[in-house]
Amino acid sequence: MSTPEAIPYRPRSVPLPTRWAARLAAWCARLLAMLPPARIRAVLRQVRRGARPASAAQTAAALDTVLAVSLTAGGRKGCLTRSLATVLLCRMRGQWPTWCVGVRKQPPFAAHAWVEAESEPVGEDCPAEYFQRFFAVD
Repeated sequence: MSTPEAIPYRPRSVPLPTRWAARLAAWCARLLAMLPPARIRAVLRQVRRGARPASAAQTAAALDTVLAVSLTAGGRKGCLTRSLATVLLCRMRGQWPTWCVGVRKQPPFAAHAWVEAESEPVGEDCPAEYFQRFFAVD
């Protein structure tokens, strides 16, 4: 039995220049997601140089934009692509949220990637204690 899933795909709700920037970020995120974790971390450390910390509102806006233009990022198993696209879009704006990789502490146990701003997960429906962080690029 399958579970219906609503994906917030609405690209026309985003202005054209922002839409193209978000699509570029999502495309780069899909390429990055194919690399080993250590390589992703090394690339992100280089990309983040010179960026100022992103606020929770800025990160949430970037996440909403990515979800509006990318079906891949909006899926249930799109956490890696979603988080990478969000940090890349923020970086295009001169900001950098914290990119995190870890696992859920409580069942169902699974790997997860997310973004944090102001020490709180952005776009997650659970508290920060729900995740065990393995590494982060902040």
